[in-house]
Amino acid sequence: MSTIPKDPVTAESSGTATEPADDTGRLDGASRARIFAVLAVIVLFTEVAPMQYTIVAAALQKIAPTFPGVGANINWAIIVFGLIGAAASPLIGKMSDVWGKKRMFLVCGVLFMLGCVLDAVTSNWAIFLIGRGLQATAIATAVIAYGLIRDLMPRKYVPLGLGITATGLGLSAVAGPLLGGYLVDNYSWRAIFWCLAGFTLLMLPLVAIVVPESKLRVPERIDVIGAVLLSAGAALTLIYLDKGQDWGWSRPGTLIWLIGGFALLVLFVVVETRVSRPIMDMKLLFHPRVALVLAGALFASFLIGVQSYAMGYMTQTPDEATIAGKVHEGTLVQLQAQTGQPLPPEAVQVTLDPGYTYGNGYTLLEFAIRIALLQAVLAMICGALAGVLARRIGARLPLVSALTLFAAAGVCYAVLPHTSAVFLWVSAIFGIGFGFYYASMPILMVEAVPQEQQGISLGMLGVMQSMGVAVGLAIVTAFLTANPMSALVSVAGQPAQPAPVPGIFGDHGYEMGFWFAAGASVLALLIALAMRHGRTPATGGTAH
Repeated sequence: MSTIPKDPVTAESSGTATEPADDTGRLDGASRARIFAVLAVIVLFTEVAPMQYTIVAAALQKIAPTFPGVGANINWAIIVFGLIGAAASPLIGKMSDVWGKKRMFLVCGVLFMLGCVLDAVTSNWAIFLIGRGLQATAIATAVIAYGLIRDLMPRKYVPLGLGITATGLGLSAVAGPLLGGYLVDNYSWRAIFWCLAGFTLLMLPLVAIVVPESKLRVPERIDVIGAVLLSAGAALTLIYLDKGQDWGWSRPGTLIWLIGGFALLVLFVVVETRVSRPIMDMKLLFHPRVALVLAGALFASFLIGVQSYAMGYMTQTPDEATIAGKVHEGTLVQLQAQTGQPLPPEAVQVTLDPGYTYGNGYTLLEFAIRIALLQAVLAMICGALAGVLARRIGARLPLVSALTLFAAAGVCYAVLPHTSAVFLWVSAIFGIGFGFYYASMPILMVEAVPQEQQGISLGMLGVMQSMGVAVGLAIVTAFLTANPMSALVSVAGQPAQPAPVPGIFGDHGYEMGFWFAAGASVLALLIALAMRHGRTPATGGTAH
């Protein structure tokens, strides 16, 4: 069997006589109550990232009016979160290896709380995005949590702990949509961020008291240059994908963003092969076991980004008749103000071009109850189930099942009628796949590498998942921008004049986004089928 080359410095530091490789502070002699109390606090703290993602992605349709002129670029509230999180996760993961996982756990919580407060008080789009960037450090809490579970949990509980951590205890899955809906419907979208800040403030002392610090330390330098190159290269590439339709895909001024992004990413690879402590170990990255897991995570995450945005936005959009009626009423009011004479309603005719078939006009709470709740509960249950299955049959089969469901859900979203009943049941299918996916991926990564390389490997997994979500959102934003909605307004039989309808997009934009994401899920499925590891029961990290 081929082995992944171990980093000589890391291997040496973790194998000294004074600190055996497995002397990490593992709770082998602790009671089950103590073990599961530590696990529960770790998981609850990591719920801030998926909980904010669940709520904010669903609330974008309500947030958008606060930032007029942003249009489809409201998606950057999520893209920035994924982009900064992708660059910050491996950096923070490295810092946790050097300075302590629990310590960096708490630092991430403080930064997330500050970002929430910033977003709760601002009406400036740029400052809002800065707040989202600070909140993105919460993505790294999952990476740190995987490390804490690997270091602290008894071996037999590691697969289950990773599975539960990946999908949560239910706070983000079940309470998140309901809480977000209640806050937005009864207060405003700003209440979301005040609530998230308050939750984090309550959790910080609980983590400090209950969770022990891991004893594992790996002395190494922090690769800041690599993180800057990765985030800048990815940002330029995503801007090209997002704005190419508006600016012209082949125009030199547009292509320079793509060329610059690719150049920085190539430079990132060059730098990472030469520094002693890279943010992403290139030898590790291109080893078949690791490369297949990372590639599958990248492609599978496209659908996660597209689905999370589209379902909330489509169901909260009013139906076509309502939008046409509002344009009709507004036109009548405007004409009467100009002429001083009342006009009969039949004098104004309004048609939406190209029209659309989705739109339920849900409040955020209605969306949570009618669509998101079932999906979330199934994801939570299936995440824990996947951890148990991995312990018995390996994590590859749950991953194959997840990606099959992802591909099926993407196709169904694209071809079936855009009704609330279809969205409910297809989202339920997606939720099952989501639970299996997020539980099996970290288990596969832990099983693929030696213990001293599991931290950096899980950090790389976080990068790929965050980048996949960001790319998926950037692509669907481009499709939506290419399918804007116009109102054709005819007055007294005169030729119709088009007027843009902000925030509304044609069916084709969403459908193309789902087709794109479904195709990426098929690629991820083919990668999973080709995997050679993960076919035997998970060991909790002792396979290599």
